Amino acid sequence: MFNQASAAALAAALSPSIVTAATKAQVLKFVPQADLGVLDPIWTTAYITRNHGYLVYDTLYGLDDQYRVVPQMVQGHVVEKDGLVWKLTLRPGLVFHDNTPVRAVDVVASIKRWGKRDAFGKELLAQTDELSAPSDSVVQFRLKKPFPQLPAALGKLTSTMPCIMPERLARTDPSTQVTEIVGSGPYRLLAKERIEGSLVVYEKFAGYKPSTGPAVGRTGGPKIATLDRIEWHTMPDPATAAAALQAGEVDWVEQPLADLLPLLKEQKGIKIDLNDPSGSIGSLRLNHLTAPFNNPAIRRILLGVINQADFMSAVVGNNPGMSRTGVGVFTPGTPMASTAGMSVLTGPGDMAKAKAALKAAGYNGEPVVILAASDAANMRSMSDVAADTMKRLGMNVDYQSLDWGMVQKRRTSRASIKEGGWSCLCTSIAGIEALDPSSHQNSRGQGLNGQYGWPDSPKLEQYRADWLAAPTLAAQKAACDNIQKQVFEDVPYIPLGQFFQPVAYGPRIASVPQGFPQFYNVKMAG
Repeated sequence: MFNQASAAALAAALSPSIVTAATKAQVLKFVPQADLGVLDPIWTTAYITRNHGYLVYDTLYGLDDQYRVVPQMVQGHVVEKDGLVWKLTLRPGLVFHDNTPVRAVDVVASIKRWGKRDAFGKELLAQTDELSAPSDSVVQFRLKKPFPQLPAALGKLTSTMPCIMPERLARTDPSTQVTEIVGSGPYRLLAKERIEGSLVVYEKFAGYKPSTGPAVGRTGGPKIATLDRIEWHTMPDPATAAAALQAGEVDWVEQPLADLLPLLKEQKGIKIDLNDPSGSIGSLRLNHLTAPFNNPAIRRILLGVINQADFMSAVVGNNPGMSRTGVGVFTPGTPMASTAGMSVLTGPGDMAKAKAALKAAGYNGEPVVILAASDAANMRSMSDVAADTMKRLGMNVDYQSLDWGMVQKRRTSRASIKEGGWSCLCTSIAGIEALDPSSHQNSRGQGLNGQYGWPDSPKLEQYRADWLAAPTLAAQKAACDNIQKQVFEDVPYIPLGQFFQPVAYGPRIASVPQGFPQFYNVKMAG
């Protein structure tokens, strides 16, 4: 049994950098969900890289705690010529971590790089005739037609992060990772202290000037760097992370294991909080380029035997209120959430009939390669259930356990299974990313131009265009009904349920911002 004695023993076994307790309130030790394998928030959609990005980079706009767009790096903007010209003026005094000023040409290059990768960015650039820098402080968009959601695109807090970097780095092709991390955010990366698989360190950037005005939450308003130093300690074993928190050797565990929550709650000073009310939606992403999931009939057969309750139980354990089933494409409880076609997920799955249908669909025992993130508890738990479901269905499962950084690299491969390709993987999308079609990448059908898995569905793209052009809420909802029904037909992915990830804080932390892990505006106790 895992108890106080074992917690102490595990804490004693930690590296000296962790065992040395933080004695100053301005130093915070954090255990992320997985190792930070990729540093470039344009190259990957991984949330851990997005979280890192908001430490070191800044964005032109941010979102407040009501998801309203507010200025961040910009001082303001003006819209001219019936919405066809936007002029964005940068705040004075913005400086990069290499002590060079942030100029409009840096912003232009950064937006162009981001817009080649991000769906919302691609739409913005597709409607842009010219993106220029008339002066060092002014960024100008000359549009083909009005694009009123321009600030929302440049302030989105979902992946891919619209971060601003120096022009010399932003000119890097987005298919290539930027490895020199120079931002203008409240903290800078200490690259020399980084130990892959173990440690990432940041320090307060003295040259950062927060925006003015009241605190509004999330990524909007003044970002006050209250911490001098932040250490990310990778601990793939959740028990080790819990032990370190109990022993006071770390301050914050991003994703404590559900089974260990009762133990953590018993210890005085440790706080368990559901910090993100939008939660996360588990997803099983299928590779449409390799057998067997290049066969739409086989994808639909698997969809019909998915039991969301099994997946959510594996993620949250016996903790009522921390998960929800009967979850479709869009975040439950939000305007775009739909019941269209949901019987395929909520109806009773018949495994015997599904086995017969699988054989009739032409499945011949091809290996199903599951990429399972070994160092991310939630993804690993969902991967285990997915593998068991497929085995019971009669599939030849090849379960490959890899660290999350390697999964991110492998999932970009379009190779055949024999050449090291993959079939499926479990991950999750933030509830804020599944609010509507603007940022919901799992519901896209762009083929080889889209996200890993590469589903090709002209109908999904048309319904998304219908949503973007919809003049009323009712028309938007109708478009989302169509998207959900088409997702269940084409099966680019399978929603596995919604879960609310608790975070665990030690007594040195008084409060942190709501939402994904952000390290500005953190309040330390005492």
